[in-house]
Amino acid sequence: MAAPKKGRRPTGAQGRPGRALAFILIAMVALTAGMFLSHQTTPRLGIDLAGGTSITLKAKSEPGKPDAVNETNMNTAVGIIDRRVNGLGVSEAEVQTQGRDHIIVNIPKGVNEQQAREQVGTTAQLYFRPVLALADGAPAAPEPKPSGSPSPSASGSGAPKAEGSSKPSAPATPSSSATSQGRVLSEALKAPGTPTPSPSASESKKADDAKATPSASASAPAPVATPPVDPAVADLQAKFAALDCTKEDQRAAAGKGAKPEEPTIACGQRGTAWGKWILGPAQVAGTDVKDAKGVVDQQRGQWIVQMQFTDKGADKFAKITGELATKQAPQNQFAIVLDGKVISDPSVSQALTGGNAEISGGFNQQSAQDLGNMLSYGALPLSFQEDSVTTVTAALGGEQLKAGLIAGAIGLALVVIYLLVYYRGLAFIAIVSLMVSAVLTYTIMALLGKGIGFALNLPAVCGAIVAIGITADSFIVYFERIRDEIREGRTLRPAVERAWPRARRTILVSDFVSFLAAAVLFIVTVGKVQGFAFTLGLTTLLDVVVVFLFTKPVMTLLARTKFFSSGHPWSGLDPKRLGVKPPLRRSRRTGPVPAPVDAKEA
Repeated sequence: MAAPKKGRRPTGAQGRPGRALAFILIAMVALTAGMFLSHQTTPRLGIDLAGGTSITLKAKSEPGKPDAVNETNMNTAVGIIDRRVNGLGVSEAEVQTQGRDHIIVNIPKGVNEQQAREQVGTTAQLYFRPVLALADGAPAAPEPKPSGSPSPSASGSGAPKAEGSSKPSAPATPSSSATSQGRVLSEALKAPGTPTPSPSASESKKADDAKATPSASASAPAPVATPPVDPAVADLQAKFAALDCTKEDQRAAAGKGAKPEEPTIACGQRGTAWGKWILGPAQVAGTDVKDAKGVVDQQRGQWIVQMQFTDKGADKFAKITGELATKQAPQNQFAIVLDGKVISDPSVSQALTGGNAEISGGFNQQSAQDLGNMLSYGALPLSFQEDSVTTVTAALGGEQLKAGLIAGAIGLALVVIYLLVYYRGLAFIAIVSLMVSAVLTYTIMALLGKGIGFALNLPAVCGAIVAIGITADSFIVYFERIRDEIREGRTLRPAVERAWPRARRTILVSDFVSFLAAAVLFIVTVGKVQGFAFTLGLTTLLDVVVVFLFTKPVMTLLARTKFFSSGHPWSGLDPKRLGVKPPLRRSRRTGPVPAPVDAKEA
């Protein structure tokens, strides 16, 4: 007689449910401990919940550069803007691209909105240009100034401080002779090293003859020939004379489109009034500055901007300052021009060598730090314009968070009520599983806020609410498979094991579709919608973990208890309520019983 075949022993969560439960318990404890050790006990909130400012920038295509707006330049711009915002002392700002030509900057509350907008929206095409002429506008109401020059001065690191004079630099006033100014500009605009043309032989001979021939009238001075002014210089003078820097449209248009190698005109603020400049070709670019920062000069007790140049930048800066130091005001100054606007025009009294320099005079803390920030992080590769600026107050953010939590609580309550009414005792397993999923989701979100800067915004809260339904759906699929097995006449313990493979396939396929949708949504969208996609994908993965490592092992253990295995009416697995009919007993059919035969008759 053949021996009966031994059944395969259940493995994994079926054979050792305690091992799976211990694993998920250890994971929960580890995540919770990590949350407290990192001092990040709450998820980081986004702009719409915590309050702050959201700025949308759009890249502008420049004439002649149709391909400038590309992925490389956009990513470079994101990096520079991110460093600028961090330079304001903001460590939780979000800077990311949206589509092909948009950048979204989310800055949390506590940051000066106007300052942030200037930092992120400024292209920061930075150049150091020599000053050829300048004129002050009408003075505004005077304000206290620190001791020193009215305009900033520049000095080298370790060199004697080169303070500006106690008088303002001599401006080019409208009363000045245009021809005289033109000659000065023409001379200043000559390329360095250009030789002065020498007189020809015939001109020399005529000069000698003139000296030898006595003058017809000793009292009449010889007429002096006025050299013609270069047409380009005359055009620059005309633009300079017509420029009114008190008007915003003219300030924005001044010097627009000027190339670095060309002279230009520019506007800027000199003290409390608007001034205008004629500037020579750029000698040093913003890319030549290696580092810059605003600090307090302990000796003078005033804010200054310290600069450190690259090797090439140090050579350029030493050369231009050496040339400017030999000239008279205002041509001993160089202008720091940011996006066509003069932000500082320090004077120079000596060549600044060594690759270090400082700008001093007239700064407060914010202006010194802002200038150092822009000098340090360089220029954006593209020009941007503000598309929209949205400011959310902390009060409004708190109301939105409260509304989101109420909506989540209502959704969770409806799911729990449905489970209790329809599944009775099985609802206990579903509710505990939801609690485990909630703990894992909360701790992971809190740690991700510290680790990768994940911010929980309103769409992310919506994703978490949707995940309640996805997780509950997995429990329902498994419970219905178990009920189907019981309807076929099986007892609970084998029904739990036979229902699992079928339910597992359905759960995996359903969660895979949800995760795929979340992944596609995260990739093709940006901004707040990504928060919804990220949360939905995260909770979908946690649903698989919870069902496999918690719900199934707990169901295996509870199937061994009398309450569930006996089909108690409140267990949710009562065979009578499930419509299970007792199996029909087949009776054996027999033929007619023959009459007894009498022995005597036989």
